[in-house]
Amino acid sequence: MRISKRVMQIQPSATLELSAKAKQMKSEGIDVINLGVGEPDFNTPKNIKAAAIRAIKEGKSDFYTSATGINELKKAICIRTATDFGVNYEPNQVAVTVGGKFSLYVLAQTLLDEGDEVLIPLPYWVSYGEQVKLAGGVPVFVTPENGLKVTVEELENARTDRSRIVIINSPQNPSGLIYTRDELEAIGNWAVAHDIVIITDDMYGKLVYNGAHFVSLIELSDEIRKQTILVSGLSKAYSMTGWRIGYTIAPAEVIKKMGALIGHATSNLAAVSQYAALEALTGPQEVVEDMRNAFEERLNKIYPELTALPGVTLENKPQGAFYLFPNVKETVKLTGFASTAEFVAALLSEAHVAVVVGSAFGMSDHIRMSYATDLESLEEAVKRIKAFIEKRM
Repeated sequence: MRISKRVMQIQPSATLELSAKAKQMKSEGIDVINLGVGEPDFNTPKNIKAAAIRAIKEGKSDFYTSATGINELKKAICIRTATDFGVNYEPNQVAVTVGGKFSLYVLAQTLLDEGDEVLIPLPYWVSYGEQVKLAGGVPVFVTPENGLKVTVEELENARTDRSRIVIINSPQNPSGLIYTRDELEAIGNWAVAHDIVIITDDMYGKLVYNGAHFVSLIELSDEIRKQTILVSGLSKAYSMTGWRIGYTIAPAEVIKKMGALIGHATSNLAAVSQYAALEALTGPQEVVEDMRNAFEERLNKIYPELTALPGVTLENKPQGAFYLFPNVKETVKLTGFASTAEFVAALLSEAHVAVVVGSAFGMSDHIRMSYATDLESLEEAVKRIKAFIEKRM
């Protein structure tokens, strides 16, 4: 059977592929510690589950909703955005989607024509480039010369007359770094000057640590806000990955066209998930802080242990999200492997620790490790990695 050229050019999601392999090994009775998946280890808060149950009992989840979501939820997103960032949006500027990933996919389909270029700073989340290609666009990866955050000068060097969009992710997956207000203002003003749309992926905005401060592009100025489309969701901060709740905030005409596409793709996000999301945004917020504190504790404990490993370097301690993105180039050399991919494969098969190879994020000398698991497992994982390295040296 012939497969379309469009799909043949797409690479599988490295994170999902690794997670599937780790789960398969676990099902075979192997004690695998999976640090590859970007998923909180907390259960969804009880009040959110209770709201979903009420919605089912009251028959609210029995029927289709608007393609872009129920109005109550869109209003709640507007209120939460106003509370967090001091900017006001209307419900017709909001689309609720099947996860933040689908928001990004629909935006690419809505905004891009064949050959349009999207500037994607390295390191990047695994799906950005593939979604651009599926829309007929061209991903242009921009490599920072110093550190892991791109500058205006580097973006300008990559810009052409086909440049249409730039994607900014902060806190960043996979590094956990946060763009400062000054850095974002510079990028925002540059985008306004060149009429480039900014898609800001703020999925991890509530998960910041050790006094770090998250700034969203939408709160910087009216000019930048008008040029910016916000993508976020409830998967990470509210531990609701399985509920698949994402959303986009954009100009009304963009949301209208997104709604038309969503109507032909998924019809709507499951109604019960929407009522759960409504409770998450309007109910008690202390649970978010409790989870954030737990992630912060894990980061502070595991960071010095990881950086003490032979050959491992991690110059900037993560400020948000729940990932570590160390450079293991020297470790790979010390252990005699030909590549980071070989090192990662052996780490899983021999030490039974799953991490993601950095090439999935555009940087092959790195690995990504999630600390969204319990502290005992994290410490055991580092011990296994240490023993694995020392055995090979």
